[in-house]
Formats: sequence, C-alpha cells, structure tokens
Amino acid sequence: MASALMKWIVDPKKNWLAAQHMKAVSTRLRRYGLRYDDTYDPYYDLDVKEALNRLPREVVDARNQRLKRAIDLSMKHEYLPEDLQAMQTPFRYYLQDMLALVKRENAEREALGALPLYQRSLP
Repeated sequence: MASALMKWIVDPKKNWLAAQHMKAVSTRLRRYGLRYDDTYDPYYDLDVKEALNRLPREVVDARNQRLKRAIDLSMKHEYLPEDLQAMQTPFRYYLQDMLALVKRENAEREALGALPLYQRSLP
C-alpha cells in the first residue's frame, strides 16, 4: 500500500505536483547544460564512483565537460544561450543502469557475507 502510494506521489505522469517539480528541475538543468545524472557526487557515494569508473571514457569525459561548463557559467552569473538550452536533454540518463548494477552487486555481496570492496576512510 505504502509502496503504491509512493510510486504515485513521485510519478510525473500521474501526479501534477511531481510533473511541476520535474519541469522546474529540467529548467534549472537546461540553464547550465547539465543532465540529472551529473548531479550525483562520486565523493559522497562510493557506488557512484564505482559506476563512473565502469562507464566508457567518452561518457565520463562528456560529463566532466558539462560540469566544467556549468561551473564556469555559474561563476560568471550567466546561463547558456536560449538556442543551446533548447538542445539540452536533462533527463537522458547515462548513469542509472550502471549504478543499479553496482548497488545490486553490493547487496548480493552483503547477503553472502563477503567484505565490501571499498570502505569509506577519512583522508
């Protein structure tokens, strides 16, 4: 019951508020030329770091270029030109599948009682 309610709440096709939120996020990401997956931080979540390590080099390079451009625009207090904003695809995911695979592998490893592949340590 709670799971079905949660799915309805976050589904933009069924919930008007979720659709408005998705539209607002899309607008913010388009202004800087980012994709939603670019917002995942590899320093915060080691699963994201592992997923990025498994992706092809050109995908990671494109991500880094988008992040650099976004930082540059933010520091200049500017946005992308309108014609470039129209070409952006903020919800074309490139990390979700690999991240889900990494999380499944870690869950399986934990279920089998094996030690984790990586542990967070403070520098």
